[in-house]
Amino acid sequence: MSASAADSRSAQLVLNIYVGLFVLYLFLPLAVMSAAAFNSYGYPSVTQWRGFTLEWFVALAHDQRLLQGLVNSVLVALGVIVVSIPAGLSGALILTRLGQRSGTMLYSVLVSPVLTPGIILGISSLIFWRQFGVAGGLFVAVMAQSSFIASYAMLLFLARLQRQDRTLEEAALDLGASHTMVFRRITLPFLAPTCFTAAVVAFLQSFENYNTTVFAIGGEWTLVTEIASRMRFGLSPVINVVGVIFVVVTLLAATSYVVLRGKPKR
Repeated sequence: MSASAADSRSAQLVLNIYVGLFVLYLFLPLAVMSAAAFNSYGYPSVTQWRGFTLEWFVALAHDQRLLQGLVNSVLVALGVIVVSIPAGLSGALILTRLGQRSGTMLYSVLVSPVLTPGIILGISSLIFWRQFGVAGGLFVAVMAQSSFIASYAMLLFLARLQRQDRTLEEAALDLGASHTMVFRRITLPFLAPTCFTAAVVAFLQSFENYNTTVFAIGGEWTLVTEIASRMRFGLSPVINVVGVIFVVVTLLAATSYVVLRGKPKR
């Protein structure tokens, strides 16, 4: 065997070991967490195995605060999508139409919420809306999260708009189309895939957010804030069940996306 072939095999072996360790690093914690959901022991653990059980799944079905937190998380995430997508799209359209100097300054302002600590966004949103008689709750949580999630949506729209052929809009205007019609018939269909992507990103960013939400939500709660509050008293395997459900849903969604994307278009 030549030296080059031996070196190639060695490099491939090292690469395979690295990939294996990387996958193990990513998925081993999820596997341990999932296994603890089926352990009859009263605390999340796999080292103290007391037997296989499904009682924690039944306990989750009767845990009203966690279920209500899940509903609140979905409601807040949907509200964030409704607010963030139009706001991010508006910001992206404005930036693409401005000159270089003005656009750079406005870009810095619009992106700054992403760099602002979530605690500051949550507290400032709570103080602001109290001036209008709106106490902390789901609405204020939506507004607080949207203040920075809209910036993520704007960045996605900006990346898409930079690849748009502006001559199509100019040709439509020259042919007598109004600006509203140009936006509805040309720009919006071009941005449709990004709208879906931005909506998914906004939903996930909202669903897992804690720092901003905990200060803005007042007496209400989401799934994340409820789980965090229970950590002070010790977690039960019911939390592991929630994790198992999310892992399964994520795998099904990812698999469905890959399968549907791989189907040939007719």
